[in-house]
Amino acid sequence: MYSLRHRIFTALAVGVAVCQAAVTTVSVSATASHAIPTTLFGQMFEDINSGDGGLYAEMLQNRAFQQVTPGTSAALSSWSATGGANITVIADSKPVSNALPNSLQVSVPGKATTAGFANSGFWGIKVNSSWTYTASFFFKFPASSSQSVKFTVELRSASGKTFASQSTTVSGTTTAWKQVQLTLKPTSSAPDLNNQFVVLVQPSGSAATTVDFTMFSLFPPTFKGRANGMRMDIAEALVEMGPKFFRFPGGNNLGQTTATRWQWNATVGPLVDRPGRVGDWGYVNTDGLGILEYLQFFEDAGMEPIMAVWSGYSLGGTSLAENQLAPFIQQAIDQINFVIGDSSTAPGALRASLGHPEPFTLHYVEIGNEDFFAADTYPYRFRDFFGNLSHAFPQLTFIATSDVGDPTLTPTPQAYDVHVYQTPSWFAQNAFYYDSFARTGQRYFEGEYAAISTNANDLFGTPADGRLSFPTVQSASGEAAFMTGLERNSDIVFAASYAPLLQHVNSTQWTPDLVSFDAGSVVRSTSFYAQKLFATNRGDVFLPATLPSQTGTVFWSVSKLNSTQEVIIKVANSGNSSADLAFTLPFNTVATSGTLQLLTGPATASNTPEAPNTVVPKTSTITTGKTIDFTAPGFSVSVIRVVAH
Repeated sequence: MYSLRHRIFTALAVGVAVCQAAVTTVSVSATASHAIPTTLFGQMFEDINSGDGGLYAEMLQNRAFQQVTPGTSAALSSWSATGGANITVIADSKPVSNALPNSLQVSVPGKATTAGFANSGFWGIKVNSSWTYTASFFFKFPASSSQSVKFTVELRSASGKTFASQSTTVSGTTTAWKQVQLTLKPTSSAPDLNNQFVVLVQPSGSAATTVDFTMFSLFPPTFKGRANGMRMDIAEALVEMGPKFFRFPGGNNLGQTTATRWQWNATVGPLVDRPGRVGDWGYVNTDGLGILEYLQFFEDAGMEPIMAVWSGYSLGGTSLAENQLAPFIQQAIDQINFVIGDSSTAPGALRASLGHPEPFTLHYVEIGNEDFFAADTYPYRFRDFFGNLSHAFPQLTFIATSDVGDPTLTPTPQAYDVHVYQTPSWFAQNAFYYDSFARTGQRYFEGEYAAISTNANDLFGTPADGRLSFPTVQSASGEAAFMTGLERNSDIVFAASYAPLLQHVNSTQWTPDLVSFDAGSVVRSTSFYAQKLFATNRGDVFLPATLPSQTGTVFWSVSKLNSTQEVIIKVANSGNSSADLAFTLPFNTVATSGTLQLLTGPATASNTPEAPNTVVPKTSTITTGKTIDFTAPGFSVSVIRVVAH
């Protein structure tokens, strides 16, 4: 049928084209064609400097010296010595755990009051006087000593101003690892992010002292108060968008190699037992954000997971032979049982022991990720994984990740994950893409899509003039045009998510992204607001209406929310000229006024860290009736809600 990501598509459409006159009349049916899935709009997570240092609330970078080479300067990334201390990362002969073999060895002169070390966080640390921070670290002495040592933990500006300080004294005879835990309450907020987490080491005697440290942590208050949880402002922004699902563990973060693939069982339990891994975007994942933390976040946020399992292909180009798949199929079964298995399964019992005896919600599992990159091996890998997983979990829907219909898969997949990155105009021109798909029971997940460039020749190569740094009004309106088609075809499209979700502005591997952030603030993009307008205005049923012209620039979809008896009209104008529309509603009673939510602005306008609120939706009251006259501004996304029955 149709192959997808990194390709130019031909738009196919079926239906009635409306002649573009001065006013376009849209007749709406009173009879719904189908129910709209509750999961239609959600979020796709890919760890591109967006887990550690982003959604995961840990504030210290390189906190446990995971996956680094001891003795190198790179191993000290984000760490620096203060006050005459000497620091180095060592391969510890007696590590805190098998998972964390390295430690920070710190030598200080006797009685020095300023000797120690500092961590600069993820490109800064936010100090807020209304927050209480939770700090901790593990320490031991390489050799027994008779003196005591005072540890002072501070939040301090780079220029030396102390915002918070807490001290504790320990015995120098401690040669076994012990953990220090304390809280920090700043006396004032810092004016910027140029701050550090500092540990001072002050021996009681005059002799120089050496101490080993590892597994540092600094947490602010978290979303819903979860220990080891999510950063509040980012999590709140994601929830604000109204998502109903979250695709994890992160797209291509499934693995560059077999050895470095994401493994659920390496991300559970105490943090000192999580080795971390080199992620697919060139930096270390601590895996502090593990499978349980993901699942708890979904529960707290009112989402359900769409979960991927590794299926024998690594992005480095390696596919396992069919006779090598068995242990990895079992690992996938165990991963699913951790989510939904009862205590009769070992993974289910493990979940219960970690405080969640009830199964989590899970309906959808992806077999691999972007397996169109390995189309030659996917048929046997899909067959073997699907056969075993569907036998073990017949209640789940399993999603194929190759191109739709290419290669031919047996058995026929229940669903496909479709990815496309294109220009704003491509999305508008392909608003009818799914209309031509056969209704044979197969369903589709638009798992990754975004307008990333205005230049069709610059979609995936070296960024040129057309590549977007941040979403624009033009890109958001083009995506919204495509989304009207997703809603119209939601009888077969059960879920859709913009990608990527998050972007750390100080370390960016991909642009544009839905939400941008630094260590202290969050920027909601124009595309974020387009997604929010669709997700928070999802009806229960779709109402057929006169179809837009597939060659035009103005697109719409109509739905109804049964609980409030509201008709919801979404309009996307992807062109630069305004368009006059008249929606005729076939209901006996229609309210004389309704609400309009409107996102519009100059085509190239973006929300940026310097100007985060350049373009935001505005809500107003509009005159309504059995005919609703509406002018859609150029480059706009509009939602009209009116009570009608």
